[in-house]
Amino acid sequence: MLCPELLAGLKAEARKAALARRASCDPALGTALTAQVLRNAPPPPGAVVAGFWPMGAEIDIRPLLLALHEKGHRIALPVTPKRGQPLHFRQWQPGDTLARGPLGTSQPGRDAAALTPDWLLVPLLAFDRAGHRLGYGGGYYDRTLSSLPGAYALGVAYAAQEVDEVPVGVDDAPLAAIATERGVIFCGAAKV
Repeated sequence: MLCPELLAGLKAEARKAALARRASCDPALGTALTAQVLRNAPPPPGAVVAGFWPMGAEIDIRPLLLALHEKGHRIALPVTPKRGQPLHFRQWQPGDTLARGPLGTSQPGRDAAALTPDWLLVPLLAFDRAGHRLGYGGGYYDRTLSSLPGAYALGVAYAAQEVDEVPVGVDDAPLAAIATERGVIFCGAAKV
């Protein structure tokens, strides 16, 4: 096990490299990601799906959110709480206005219904085939996944975000699978 200082340094360097790799990717590859998820790893009928509104150069999952909504899934988007807390989720439907959230996020307004997702689309900066993900460093998704035992976590990313090994600590929650524009990588968890 790495000491916390060494792990933090490794993650900081990995984030810089991941951001540089991601900058050259086309967010429009979200359309190909949508086809991969719907064909190879769709949520079960009736699942409440948590997505996120993409920021910057993140892969655009809005086509996937629209497709899942059309298939009858209730869609939730995260609301970023104070640092150190898990995310909360509120319902989103096409056409809903989003409010500005902290850290450059977009989130449903306060009057949107609270939802508890059982199937989550998780953003990331880098991933490996063991299901480890490198996030932005706030720990929000790790705390959220720990607070939702039994929820299915599908990372979503560009294929270019794959690395040989993500530096991980004891609080880093693994993903069941990662979907990219090229396919779905199952990471030892049962197939959806």
